[in-house]
Parts: sequence; C-alpha cells; structure tokens
Amino acid sequence: MMNTPLILTQMIERVEKFFPNKQVISRTSTGVQRFTYKEFGERTRRLASVLTKFGITRGDKVGTIAWNHHRHLEAYFAIPCIGAVLHTINIRLSPQQIAYIINHAGDKILLIDEDLLPIVENCKDELKNVEAFIIMTDRPELPETSLSPVYHYEDLLSEGDALFTFVKDIDENDPAGMCYTSATTGLPKGVLYSHRGIVLHSFALGLADGGSVSEKDTAMPIVPMFHVNAWGLPFACVWFGSNLVLPGPNFTPKILLELMVSEKVTISAGVPTIWIGVLKELENENYDLSHVRYLLCGGSAAPKGIIKMFEKKYNIPFMHAYGMTETTPLALISRLKSEHDELPEEDIYELKAKQGILVPGLEMKVIGQNGEVKWDGIEMGELCLRGPWIASSYYNDDRSEETFKDGWLHTGDVVTVDKSGFVKIVDRTKDLIKSGGEWISSVDIENALMAHEAVFEAAVVAIPHEKWQERPVACVVLKDQYKDKIIEDELYEFLKPQFAKWWLPDKILFMNEIPKTSVGKFLKRALRDQVKELLNV
Repeated sequence: MMNTPLILTQMIERVEKFFPNKQVISRTSTGVQRFTYKEFGERTRRLASVLTKFGITRGDKVGTIAWNHHRHLEAYFAIPCIGAVLHTINIRLSPQQIAYIINHAGDKILLIDEDLLPIVENCKDELKNVEAFIIMTDRPELPETSLSPVYHYEDLLSEGDALFTFVKDIDENDPAGMCYTSATTGLPKGVLYSHRGIVLHSFALGLADGGSVSEKDTAMPIVPMFHVNAWGLPFACVWFGSNLVLPGPNFTPKILLELMVSEKVTISAGVPTIWIGVLKELENENYDLSHVRYLLCGGSAAPKGIIKMFEKKYNIPFMHAYGMTETTPLALISRLKSEHDELPEEDIYELKAKQGILVPGLEMKVIGQNGEVKWDGIEMGELCLRGPWIASSYYNDDRSEETFKDGWLHTGDVVTVDKSGFVKIVDRTKDLIKSGGEWISSVDIENALMAHEAVFEAAVVAIPHEKWQERPVACVVLKDQYKDKIIEDELYEFLKPQFAKWWLPDKILFMNEIPKTSVGKFLKRALRDQVKELLNV
C-alpha cells in the first residue's frame, strides 16, 4: 500500500475542489455573513501567506482568542497547513492562567477578536514570546488598544496571496493543534494534536455509527472552537463538504434556535447547560426543527429527563457522546445497537442516558480495585483509553506520568459497563462519595433530581461526616416558575423510590446558581467550599 501522509492540507484542498459552492454561515458582532468554500479557501490561503511573511514556520505556535466564526475557521487551517501549530485559547480561564498557557505554549502571534482584547490587555506585561497581535474585527479601522504591535486581520488578508501553496511535506505525526485542559485544579495542562490524529478523528465523526457527519449535513457547533477544537466538527465538516453554521459571540437560546430554523441545521453540538437553555426557550415559542437529525451532547452527563423531553415532546433525536481534551475528543457515543430495538421505552432511555460504546479505532479497559471489572453494569472502575487520537503525554509537563501509564490514558472517570458494552460515567474519581465504606455516585443523584419538573440544575457534593466519613449534599436551582413553591420534602419524596435510603442526600440546599467551570461543567471544588460554609462543617 502507498504510504501517504494524513495531513490537514488534504481536507481544505478537497472541499475547494469538490464542494466550492457549499457555505460557511458566520454570525459575527455585526450580523450574519456567508462565504462559499471557494471563498473560504482563498481567504485561508491569504492568511497562510501572511503568517509566513510574519516569519511563522514549522513548529511555531499561533494562538487564537476568538468565538466561533469564519475568521477562526480560517485560522484552523491556515496555521497547521504551513506546518505551524494552532493553539486555541480558552477565553474563560483566569488572566493568570491565560498568561501561563500563552507562555507555556510559546505563542509567537495572537489572533484576537476585538471584543476579547481586554483578556489579553489584562495580562500583556506577562507575555514573553508574543511578537504581534492580529485583531479580528468587522470594522474597517483598528480599535483602540494598549497592545503593540497590532495589525488588522482584513487589511492583512487583502495583501495576502489567494493562490498560496500550502506546505506539502508535513510529517503526519507533526503537531497541528493544541488545547489546554480547563483546570479544575492546578495549572492547565497542554495537549498536542497531530495531523494524523485529527484526520483519523474526523473519519470517526463521519462513520455511520460515529457522528455520521456527511456532505448533506448543515452542522452548527455550539461548543466553542476554543474547547477541544469544537469537538472536531470544524475539521470534519470542511473535509466532508458539510455546510457550517458558526453562531459567533454572545448568543442566546433564541438566537441559536433562529439560526437552526433559518439555516435548516441538521446536526448541532453543545454541553448540557446549552440544551437546558434551549429547552426553556422551546417551551416559550414554537420553532420548526423537523430538519434536525440529532443534537449531540457532551462535556457532562445529560439527565434522562432532558433526553426524553427533546425526543418525546419535540421529536428531536438526542445523542450522548463522551470525550476529553486528551482524546481529541470523541471516544464514546451513545448509538443504540440493533439488539436494543425491541427494548421497552424506559430501558431505551436508560441506555440513551449512558455515554455509549467505544468508537471504532480505539481500545478501552476499565480497572477496578481487583483488576478489570465485569461487564455487568454494576461493578465500577476507572476508564482507560488508547488509540491513534488519544494523547500519550501532556506538553512539557511533569504531571504526565500521573495520567499516562503503561501506554494507556487513565481518564479519572469512574464508569460501569453493561453486558452490551455501553459505558456509563458514574463519577470523577475525586467526586465519588464514600459513605460507610460504600460508594455513592453524585452523578446518579444529580440526574434523578434534574428529572423533576421543577428542577433547572442540580449538583451533589460530599461533606465530611464524623461517623460515615462522607455524606452527600444536593444543591438545587429551581426553574423560575417553581421558586418558593417547592420544599425540600417534595424532592426527598421524589428521590426515595429511586435509591437506597443511605444514598439519599443529608441535605437539599436551594441556590440561585451553581458555580461552573469555563466549559460549563459544575465546579465541584468551589461548590464544596460554599456548602461547607453554609452548613458550618
């Protein structure tokens, strides 16, 4: 067989050649803009030529601080297609963390959205390697900024070469991109993605039993392009020729739904908090979403009640997936198998609420206290993964050996596996609650609470207990129409039939909001501190 490299240049060259008239629909601060893939290709080549004039060469890091829009998509390809490394920077990290990852990565140039300039201005004096700042804006003039030297993205592109030739002799194992973990504890950790890993991951997104993305789709990644490459959708959609809808900054559930309707979106992807907000908007107004093939949910577990609401009330297929920064990210996807076709409805939704089965191309094992666990849906263990788009270490970080052992990524996620191979995330290893020597899953209690019609969000944490070591406490945010109408006892009565008595929370606290990480997950560490202070423990 021919030994040809798997590199990102083939993705953009294919879409230019075969799907030049398909579209990138980009919502920016001034409205919705449309570009054909032919125009996108020319703009991307112009950017690539500009970056080479700035002296960017193989292995150099170029950072982006941007929302989901066409300019960010151009950077997704221009940077790796000259052999450099695309570093998507999480805008929701603290200024100290942002300065740390820019310095740790060694970014030479930053591409920054105009409205995100304060993020960089707040830490500019700490940046060690940045040589230029390129401002992405719809306005013809540069905004006022304390950064220097600054350049206007569109002005630079007007001077670029629309016929620029991408680098052809890139090694498929060379880095193409990098992201940093969102760091619930300690400093963020960097993960490098190779050209080969991204290409193979994109194949998985196109598999019928993977993401099933195809040229006929119009995809809208709501998950930020600064978070694990928007789950790989920008790469796969460009390669396959799917229309791409990029929702831009400061969107609301209403804006998302209007885009879904106007652009006839078939696939969309976001975290549970996004879909909870969308459900709330669907209850207020009618939207024709008959063209939606499925909504993809990841980042944390979506409660069964939310899945049922989308599918039963609104006839919108809803699909769980699982991954992490270290897995590029797709690793598990909850596509039902043919053997599940005749199951009762409740059993089907139990399966849909799980994270699913392993995507083809990867390997997994689940390690419990006594070795690999039984596939009985009961025994718990830590999920370990390996494969061609799984990281083998962190970038220049001594903490690698804590996570990568014996050729496996130890995810830190505690799971069960049922007899059909469906994986269910039970908890993070650090979030499991050990009460009287037995484990309690905070995730199971959270999902049960969020199935109650009055509950908007719920999170469960452990507090120290003199006798039982740890006990669960539930924190609940009620929907607006139920505030001051639901009492603790009602939720206890709702939980009692679902759990053993010793699993029930010692206390249910009503809160206005639950602290979250930069990517919308519950920030359990901060929540524990709040609960301990409230309960004086």
